[in-house]
Amino acid sequence: MTSVRRLLALPEWSGRVRVLAGAAGLDAPVRTVRPIADPGAADTVTADELIIVTAPPQPADWRLDALLRRAVDAGGAGVLVPCATRPATARTAGAGSSAGGRVSEPAEVSRATLLLAERLGLPLLGAFSSSPPDGADPLDLVVAARLLLAEPEIDRARLVLAAHRAFDNRTHTPEDVVRRLENLLRVPVALLDDRGQPLAGEIAEPGQVRVDEFVPQRVALADGVLLAHPALLPHPARPTLWLVAELRGTAAARAEIVPPALAVAAAAVQRWLLAHRLELERDARARTALLGDLLRLDAEPSAQLRRRVADAGWQLGGWHVGLRIGAVPTLDLVPYTAEISRVLRTEGVEAVVVEHGEGWTGWTTFAQEPTPARVRALAARLRAAHRKLRGSIADHMGVGRPHPWPEGLAGTVAEATDAARLAATRPEAGYFLQVDQLGMAQLLLEWTRTDTFEPAARALLAPLRDQPGDLIRTLSAYLDAESSIAETAAVLGVHRNTVTARIDRVERLLGVDLGHRDERLALHLACRTVTLPGR
Repeated sequence: MTSVRRLLALPEWSGRVRVLAGAAGLDAPVRTVRPIADPGAADTVTADELIIVTAPPQPADWRLDALLRRAVDAGGAGVLVPCATRPATARTAGAGSSAGGRVSEPAEVSRATLLLAERLGLPLLGAFSSSPPDGADPLDLVVAARLLLAEPEIDRARLVLAAHRAFDNRTHTPEDVVRRLENLLRVPVALLDDRGQPLAGEIAEPGQVRVDEFVPQRVALADGVLLAHPALLPHPARPTLWLVAELRGTAAARAEIVPPALAVAAAAVQRWLLAHRLELERDARARTALLGDLLRLDAEPSAQLRRRVADAGWQLGGWHVGLRIGAVPTLDLVPYTAEISRVLRTEGVEAVVVEHGEGWTGWTTFAQEPTPARVRALAARLRAAHRKLRGSIADHMGVGRPHPWPEGLAGTVAEATDAARLAATRPEAGYFLQVDQLGMAQLLLEWTRTDTFEPAARALLAPLRDQPGDLIRTLSAYLDAESSIAETAAVLGVHRNTVTARIDRVERLLGVDLGHRDERLALHLACRTVTLPGR
């Protein structure tokens, strides 16, 4: 912000305007500069306003004193009056001299007015002229001051125009947007996803951006400021990406002029998002249609269908293991397909994943018939991937058995779909089921539905009821996880030590040894009985 002292340094002011009184207030901020012809006018002075009187005041003019008081009461920045010069007298000879041996003294401003301005601490400035051609026209001073005040606006306008030139109507990739904006601002720029992780560019403190607040942000840093602007999509109505500029040191002084340029660059990101989204949706429709044709296949696939499969990069030969992932309710599927594939690859699973219904259908392929050990290892990796996706993207997951060749694809996908439907009702299994486990589970459930078993099961588990720590659910998850403390902790979302302590309490309360297979089987059946939906 401009100050009175900064105005005095202007070329148009320097040497022509000097401080008559009130030098203590020279650092006062100046927001506006207003000329007035009559110091006695009833115009209201506003805060941080510098008043420039265009007509020289009369000697001992009380109206100038009144103007000073109004300016102080309103929080004004100061008052400037035009002054003539007169020869030095004995009283003023010591004040200072010019090259011609004369001194400049305000001829029209009384000593009482100067003392009043000094006492009020309000800068009283005088605009002096030695001759009319070189004089300091008050209106010229107003123009120079207003140009200085408008300089940030001019700088902002220039930056916005440059941003519009840099980000024309063509589609620019995120990397290109970040590079062009860095060239414009000369500061670090990054594009963050909705988790606050950089997608392009790099800044020192990306975690400072509040990605759950969907408005432009200004975050103070120890030595600067972070400016963030969201790139919005109409559907869903939330930001998917954040464009962030990091202004540190002297660059932080431009924090007021950068946001409009940042908004222009964010609009360029939005155009890319829209174009990218259209491309994703087009590909998703093609994948879904191709999947539907494969699942309806009841004979050898035609040459045209094989060509479409090859163009999609899918594999029909070999042994397929289907998987079905149920989505979190109201989730927009298309943007998250790539994330699901990425998480699966992270766990060592290369799979085809297709948007299908209220979730995703997919499969992974083995060149040869997989052994039971390989299938179990695959299920373990899929379970680990499901834990990462659970809650934010995925709700439940089912896995089918290996089936060969194109005609087996529909079979394993159908099994995975059935398993996923049951997994949605199995919190004790971590909302994850594999068909190989499902067959035995269904057999056990048919047995536990008998009229005699249910009362016995409730009596067996009665000591665990009303105990802190949800011991029945913990025991059920522990037995489903084949007595794995780590797996149980992951399913329940608690620490391993918590699971160990709960299992020890279960054994003490029931007086059983969970290392004994008969006791373990009986408790497993009892848990299945009392945790059935509706019971």
